[in-house]
Order: sequence, then structure tokens, then C-alpha cells
Amino acid sequence: MAVSDDYADKFSAIFERTLFPLLSAELQAFIRHQAGQYRFTLQELRQICEISRDLEMWGEASIQQLWNSAQIEKSAGKAAKKIIINQLTADWLALKNGATRYPKREKHPLPVQKLKLETRDKKQLGLGFCPVASERTRCCNLMTLDAIDNCGFDCSYCSIQAFYHENKIYFDQRFAEKLQALELDPNQTYHIGTGQSSDSLLWGNKHGILDTLTAFACANPNVILELKTKSKNIAYLLEHEIPSNIICTWSLNTPTIISNEEHRAATLDDRINAARQVADRGIVVGFHFHPMIHYDGWREEYMQIFQRLQDRFKPEEVALVSFGTLTYTKSVVKQIRQRGLKSKILQLPLINSDGKLSYSEEVKLEMFSRAYRSFAAWHGQVFFYLCMENNRLWEPVFGYAYPSNEDFESAMKRAYMTKTGAAL
Repeated sequence: MAVSDDYADKFSAIFERTLFPLLSAELQAFIRHQAGQYRFTLQELRQICEISRDLEMWGEASIQQLWNSAQIEKSAGKAAKKIIINQLTADWLALKNGATRYPKREKHPLPVQKLKLETRDKKQLGLGFCPVASERTRCCNLMTLDAIDNCGFDCSYCSIQAFYHENKIYFDQRFAEKLQALELDPNQTYHIGTGQSSDSLLWGNKHGILDTLTAFACANPNVILELKTKSKNIAYLLEHEIPSNIICTWSLNTPTIISNEEHRAATLDDRINAARQVADRGIVVGFHFHPMIHYDGWREEYMQIFQRLQDRFKPEEVALVSFGTLTYTKSVVKQIRQRGLKSKILQLPLINSDGKLSYSEEVKLEMFSRAYRSFAAWHGQVFFYLCMENNRLWEPVFGYAYPSNEDFESAMKRAYMTKTGAAL
């Protein structure tokens, strides 16, 4: 059935305000036909297009296959429309609330990456506090240093995509000059990370970034400088003298998640092997399990990684192990759908959790508690913490909790400084 004349006048404008233009041609034709028949409102169209986009990204049955024509034939008009939307929503929610099942295959084929690496003169040094910190969660007050803006790994869940929308990687052309001019209080201990706006090692020493950071760490022994990565690009660390106050940490995940969600990042084996080589150089390492993702088989796969780390590393070589999970703002969810990568990362309930969208507290407690118990041999020797999670989770997971962010921050700094051999 064609779109009715009066609806056609509004058709283009209405559909442009939804995800409709991003859907496949087949889906567009199907939804266009149904819109003409049932005269969906803007809100209804938005809902149908979001469900269609999710199903397409998740690799599940299409919206055409879910369309309940048998029930529709028994009703007409608004009643039929209500049946359609309720049925689609119920099927969509069943997938979100059920066990997420990933296919057993290698990494998804990806289009050729067309990144442009550019330099620009930023007005100020990109030094600040963690951009995703929240008053509702226990925060370590990490300071972030934006040596590079944007990342090339294409991880489907990454919050960076909400800040940078172009395929451009930006280097601050006066980064070395501005960092050298930075004056820090010599009586204060600082914890600064460079892995927030980009991966710390992906680009190596391009534009002298690692030279600059190493010199900064040497000149400021009261700074714990954390290089956080999903890369295997460790050549610089192996070929240069690295000051003891630089720690190198890897974000790790299971082979299933790496294959399906961490596009272009190094494999699990490559990351662990890189960490081992760096530790052999006497550089303190650490491991972030953030995000831990709940899917069919998560327990077995994460437990295997935890055991591998304990088999390959001594606790005195490791500064930290952190746990966290998916936490989204609505803007990040919107951006994930707009990108449309083949991904099941939004196939979860997405309930309100401390001002963001995440798993239920029950799911979080199971994942974090099981993870922490698996590292029993390292308890008391490695600093464990929850990243961007509410303080009420700490006591049931770790058996203790920090009264404030400042107490958490102080404990972390003491642990890191002790591990690196520096003095507070």
C-alpha cells in the first residue's frame, strides 16, 4: 500500500528524525510500506526504527520476520497498530533480557579504515579529571592527560565515540612545550592516565609523544603516569629506559568479546604477551577488566583469563586489577546505533543505574564477586578496585569500602607508589 497523500507530505521530515536513513534498503522499503498502512506517529516510527537497527546490528531475526501478521489480521486501525508495536517490543525485550549468545567465529570483517592523522594547536594542555566520572559512583579522582584525541580501535562500546565523530586522530603540535611548562606541587602525589581520549600505545612515539611523557615522568617523580592500552605496540618500552613511576596497564577481555566487539584491537594472547615482555623489563603492569560483559559463557572465559594472569605474573609485578562493566549515557547509545557496527553490545536490559544505563545490581555483584574471588592468591598484594561503580557494591565484593573518593584515591596512590618503589 502506498503512503497516503496527507501522510506523504510529512513523510520525509518524519523519517529523517529517526534512524530510518541508516537502515538497509530492504528495511526502509518494508517500514515505508507499513507506515503508509498504519500511519505511525513520530514516536512510533522512532521506536520501530530503533528496534530494526538493533536487530540488524545483533544479527537476529529481522523486523519483517517478527511482524505478527496472523494477529494483525484479526484487528484493524489503531488496534492493529497497538498489536504490532506491542509484539515487536516484546520480542525485542526478550532478546535484551535473555542470554546474549555470540557466534563462534573470528573477528568480523571490517571496512578499510580511513583515518587521518593531523596535528593541531590546542589552546591549553589537555589535563583534567576523568570525563566519565560521576558523583553517584566511587571515583579514584584520576587525572587525565589528552596527549592524543581519538582512537583507531573501533571498540563498539567505547564512550570516546560520543566525543569524537570524525575519522581523524589529532596530535597537539605543542604538547611537549606545554607539558614541560606544567608546574606541579612537589609535595603532592599525582595519578595521571593518558588512555582516556585515545589508546596510550597504539600510535607509539609518533610526534614524540612517548619521548615527551617519559621526560615528564623523569622530571616529576611524584607523578604516577599510567599508560593504558589494548595494543601490542611495546617497541618503545623495550628499547628505552623507562622511569619507575610509569606503569603500563592493559585492558583485557575474553576472546569472544575481542572477536565481536573490540574491533582492530590486539588479540588477548598478544596483549598478555606484551604485558609479560614489559614486566620482564622491570616495568610495573596492571590489568583492567572494564567492561566485563555478561553473555552466554562469560564465567568460563573470564575465569580462564584470571588463571592465565596468575600463572604468568607474580603479584609483585602487578600494581592493579580493576573491574567494571558497561555504563552508557543516552548519547553513547545513540552514537552506537548511528555507527551500526555488527555488535550485540546493546543487547542487554539497559536499566537505570546511578544515572546511567547498565546491568542490574544483581548481575554486577555476581560478575565482580566471582572475578575477585578468582584472584584470591593476589589479595593483599595487588590493588583491586571497581571502576565507575557505586560504593554500595564494594563491601559485598571486596569485604570493605572507602568512606569517600578521597580515601579511595589515597589508598590507590599509596599502593602504586609502594609497588613502583617510589616514596610518597
